[in-house]
Amino acid sequence: MSKPVIGILTSREGKRFAEPAYFRRLIREGRNLGAVVFLFSPDDVRENSRRVRGFTPAVQGGWEERWYPWPDVAIDRFRYSPTPAFKRYAAFRKRSGLLFANNRLAHKWNVHQVLWQDERMRKWLPETYAYDSSRLQTMLRKHRSVYVKPSNGTGGRDILKIEQKGGGFLLQGHNQQRSRRSAELSGARELARWVDRWVKNKKFLIQQGLDLQLIPGHNVDLRLLIQKNGEGNWSITGAGARVGGKKNIASNLHAGGKAVPAAQFLTPLFGREQAEAILRECRDLAFQTVETIENHYGRMMEQGLDIGVDVNGRVWLIEVNPKPGREIFREMRQRQNYLESIRKPLQYALYLTRSMAKIHSS
Repeated sequence: MSKPVIGILTSREGKRFAEPAYFRRLIREGRNLGAVVFLFSPDDVRENSRRVRGFTPAVQGGWEERWYPWPDVAIDRFRYSPTPAFKRYAAFRKRSGLLFANNRLAHKWNVHQVLWQDERMRKWLPETYAYDSSRLQTMLRKHRSVYVKPSNGTGGRDILKIEQKGGGFLLQGHNQQRSRRSAELSGARELARWVDRWVKNKKFLIQQGLDLQLIPGHNVDLRLLIQKNGEGNWSITGAGARVGGKKNIASNLHAGGKAVPAAQFLTPLFGREQAEAILRECRDLAFQTVETIENHYGRMMEQGLDIGVDVNGRVWLIEVNPKPGREIFREMRQRQNYLESIRKPLQYALYLTRSMAKIHSS
């Protein structure tokens, strides 16, 4: 019996890939599970002959290429970028006919609307709207602070926090290069002009600010990874608290944050009983989120949830990441969780191939 073939769809420039360390481990673990695993981009697919130019780690370093048969299942790790390559990817996803382990997720505003339509989700969702300058003024009348962030984007880029200070406003942000920007403005009109320059006519969200400074001067959130396993069922792989740098508006590890096991972090702050209740609610939130998303967007494989716990212990869903990283487990020295986070997508892909084989043989 031939080995199952798993293709990892991603972007590439020559033989350079966006997540090389993760992809090397993914391919190695796939081989350990008895599968043929390779990387490919939309430009590598010959749809008429159903052959794919794939890339695997070379013994001497770098990547080697060869032609592979049509994958039994594909895992999509192609990340958003405002480029022609992304447009080719989107068109390829629509027409390819490949069996994907994970469907695409829309931009953050659409995802928020889908979640908001499910009444079971509403208690966890901060007030959020598509950005426009008039909405900014309305939100600042209701909330002491708001966040303006891109509808497509990751890693804490282009996020802006606006806080009322005296009779004016304090602005703190990270631009596309993650460099810090700040300003103090006196009036609403000046604020609108400044923020309009920040968003540059792109799609942005405006979101209710939350008091997540569980440590004074440091923003904190939880990253929870929920993945499907080898039986096709959702399971939580792990969760960690991300503690942002001093006076840093983002808690991302990219932006200098530190990772601590979630229970270890929450227990001294809230006490054991309340910390356990918070983590149970985070689990409930995770399972409800993936159910709601799958009901609308179709089959998913994994989701990284950014969850806020405010100073009163209330739980909030800040963001959903359909192609999450897993470096938080390495930061916390949780080797088993880290390996599990890599294996689960492969185990789920193999589950899909077995399921499809049963359907075709019946």
